[in-house]
Amino acid sequence: MILDLFRYGFSIEVIISLMASVFVVFCTLPIHEYAHALVATKLGDDTARLRGRLTIAPLAHIDLLGAIMIFLVGFGYAKPVPVNPRNFKNPKAGMALTALAGPMANIIMALIFMILANGVNILYFKTGAVFAYAASTFFASAAMINVSLAVFNLLPIPPLDGSRIINLIIPSKYYFKIMQYERYIILGVFLLIFLGVLDGPLSFLTSLVMRLITFIAGLPFAAFY
Repeated sequence: MILDLFRYGFSIEVIISLMASVFVVFCTLPIHEYAHALVATKLGDDTARLRGRLTIAPLAHIDLLGAIMIFLVGFGYAKPVPVNPRNFKNPKAGMALTALAGPMANIIMALIFMILANGVNILYFKTGAVFAYAASTFFASAAMINVSLAVFNLLPIPPLDGSRIINLIIPSKYYFKIMQYERYIILGVFLLIFLGVLDGPLSFLTSLVMRLITFIAGLPFAAFY
């Protein structure tokens, strides 16, 4: 992250982490949003498709402020995919499944990146090649950012994906009252992130999920270590 440059100065790890951030913004964030659009379309809502969001093209999804957040602190967002819950047979369930699709795409991508990181890491141990170390660090950083995005987006705070999921258990009248203030709520969340108030909980949850993904991704390579 850019803040790491001020904290730790220039290093190969920090530079590779920044490269991974660029990769995530332009390659994996669009997949996150595409997953939302795909599930919504499959469940009967064509709103995202008709507005050009059923695509992995980066420019269709990137939000400038959300991208800057990723470069700064590792947490951020893209343009929300438009969804009309009235087009779902079960509006609450449809919204929850559509919302869950994005973070699950991040988790799947994180697992893939950690498998790649482990594979390249074996090459580094055997050859000591610098490019193998750089590639392993890159994939591991990309995996970590994807997990961070999944954890952040699953927070039950409007307008994050987690807020759409808790609509399953919160009475609609209360849910929609809360959603009226989503812009102010998310600004408050970003302020808490910049102040470091949420660092502990987010880091704990991210580490917990990352440990599980690392364990699963390491299983195919257990014989090599």
